[in-house]
Parts: sequence; C-alpha cells; structure tokens
Amino acid sequence: MPLRGNMARRERGEHHDRKDHRPLDRRHDDLRSVIHEPLLVTRYSLLLLFVGGCSSVYRTPGGGANLKLFADRDIREIFERQPSAPRPVHLAIARVQAPHYRSYSSRSHGQGRYSVVTVRDVEEDQDFERIANLPEIAQVVPLNRLLLPEKLESDLDLRRAAAALHADMILIYTFDTDFSSDDFLRPLTVITLGLSPNKLVRVSTTASAVLLDVRTGYVYGACESTARRKQLASAWTSRDAVDHSRRKTEREAFELLLTDFEKLWAGVASDSLAVVPPL
Repeated sequence: MPLRGNMARRERGEHHDRKDHRPLDRRHDDLRSVIHEPLLVTRYSLLLLFVGGCSSVYRTPGGGANLKLFADRDIREIFERQPSAPRPVHLAIARVQAPHYRSYSSRSHGQGRYSVVTVRDVEEDQDFERIANLPEIAQVVPLNRLLLPEKLESDLDLRRAAAALHADMILIYTFDTDFSSDDFLRPLTVITLGLSPNKLVRVSTTASAVLLDVRTGYVYGACESTARRKQLASAWTSRDAVDHSRRKTEREAFELLLTDFEKLWAGVASDSLAVVPPL
C-alpha cells in the first residue's frame, strides 16, 4: 500500500520547513528593517530624553483672592454696620488666595470661594513687629489653620476664627502675581525653562488688603500696592530661579503694602473707637 501525506514525505526524507520563495531584494529589505528597528527605537528614545530634559517648566501659582468677598455687600447692610473695636486693638492677620492655591514654597488651606495661606512665604517676623508697634495696637496674632473651617465662603469664616483669638480687627491681604511676555497677550501660566535666551519676562505682583471689624464686619479701609520686575528668560534655568523672582517681587509689593497700611491705620487710630465688652 503506497504511503500518503506526512508519512510519505518523512519516508522520502523531506523537511517540514517551508522555503522562502520571495524575491531576494524583498528579503534583504526585511533583514535591514529588523536590524534598523532597534536603532530607530534607541534614537527616538534619546530624542524624547533630550526634549524632556530641555523643556522643564515652572507652573505659576494660583491668583489672588477676590477681596470683594469680604467687603462687597448690600448698600443698606454696609451703612447698618458700625465700628465696635475697643482701644487698644488686638489685630488678627490672614493671607488669602484663590481656591487651591499652591506655590513651590507654600500651599493653602481650605476649599470654597477662597483659601488661606498659614505658612509665611515672603513675610518676616519684623513685618508683624512693625505692625504691632503702631499706636493703639496691643497685639498682632496670625490665624491658625486649626481655627479655620475646611469650607471658606465669606468674611464670616475668618471673623469667627479671629474671634476665637479675641481679636478686635482682622487684616486680610492677598498677592496677585502675573508672569507675562511680549509674545503673549494673557498672563503666562506655564514657563519653559532655558529655551528663550533673548526673551524678557515681566513679573508683576499686586498686594491688596482690607481691614475689617471682627464683631460687625465693618470695613475700616483698604489699601493696595504693586511691584514689577523684568527678567531675561535665559536666567531661569530652574524652577527655584523662577520662584525666587516670584518671591522677590511679592516681597517688594508686601513692603509697599505695609507702608500704605501704616497710612491707613493713622486715620483709623485717630477716629473714635467705641468701647464694647469682649465676645
């Protein structure tokens, strides 16, 4: 009986492997692709590494808080509120920023319509001593995050925290810092490091403050100061370098704000302040 199929092929000593009947040039192309493919992957990986290393960025912090939240009320309600702080004044101080504010040196507390920065960033001890040495101020106390609710909606949340410290007034301030260049009409939110050797970047900080009565919410006054700086983008080779420029500009704005507050306080201290029993 004749052998068939695989048995016949095994008997004749034939192999199972199929022969490649493609033209020789096509087989050479496939061989070159197999050899070159790892080289292409390696080159592509090096390119990504180079681009990734050169395009490090600095993300600018969030903006300032909207101080209208603490002073913008119905006209009738504004006139109904009266000053009630006794002499000398125990003054609470709080820095507020936009919700979810975060910089490379500090982050804020709370959620809602604004947040509070309880860590000193550009402020120094001598700044608060300077305020405490003003006439008719008995003590200056910063707000602690332990006294603050998680959700912050209005001035009432800060005034309650200040009342827990037996403060009579509260000074609320904020920083609004913008980075801009001639190439962009809007403020920059992301700055690429080391890729613009001839580009000037402008840093502008506006420091704003409002002084409130803790008991009634009466607005004693407001002040505002602005500081500006120019910097070649080529000098910003690291995030720390950019953040140093940000802190330096905010520091200058804060010093100007303290000077303006001293002028504001001179008028407040000269007014007649009603004596009321403490809360």
